[in-house]
Amino acid sequence: MDLASLIGLLLALILVIGGIVVGGEPGAFINFPSLLVTVGGTFGATIMSNPMERIRGVGRVLKRAFINESPDLIGLVQTLVSFAEKARREGLLALEDDTSELDDEFLRKSIQLVVDGTDPELVKGILDTEIGLLEERHSASKQMFDTMAELAPAFGMLGTLIGLIQMLRNLSDPDALGPGMAVALITTFYGSFMANVFCIPISRKLSVRSSEEVLSRELMVEGVLAIQAGENPRIVEEKLKVFLPPQLRDVLDEEKKRGDGVEG
Repeated sequence: MDLASLIGLLLALILVIGGIVVGGEPGAFINFPSLLVTVGGTFGATIMSNPMERIRGVGRVLKRAFINESPDLIGLVQTLVSFAEKARREGLLALEDDTSELDDEFLRKSIQLVVDGTDPELVKGILDTEIGLLEERHSASKQMFDTMAELAPAFGMLGTLIGLIQMLRNLSDPDALGPGMAVALITTFYGSFMANVFCIPISRKLSVRSSEEVLSRELMVEGVLAIQAGENPRIVEEKLKVFLPPQLRDVLDEEKKRGDGVEG
């Protein structure tokens, strides 16, 4: 579970709803016809804007935003350095038995290409193409929430216009103008709430998830090509540490020192 996503969503809901309750008359913010226009219109237009297979996959996309964890970059560096050490001692073919134990399909495929003796340029071309296609798939999934973020305020304004038209038909009753204006504006509130509390944050989190996965795969490509070139494991480690933020580099160095101490 991604605590940042869960805590952020709950905090936004609690603070916004709390502000409504503290301000008095929370029932004034509940209007079923306005919900139909804003939420129903947004979902309907979003479904119209995307192919049905993408709509069916919305559950998996939400799972990536709320459940998926960041890649273990430190563990990945350690795995690739250990492969470099083994390949240096026993040759590339010795890595074939290790591929079946890898959970990551991309890394498993990368190592298998190297073990099979594929030309380095071809290995890089295949893996780079796969990373590019991954980015396209992630962008398509994120686009659904970008579409909802654009449409929700627009349908909120549409609902407001509908409410104003209905209100202006009753200008002969001055006492009804205030409540009528309030109901007309509720749809704008619903649209803004839906876009800013739900759609935009999820879209941004999906962008972060995509960047993290692309970074981890670029790290794998760099490591695999270095292993194929027969580079010294220390050089491989230094190359891969470039992909880590400074705090993770420090953690990796500390774990390496502890490991060296245990071996000593």
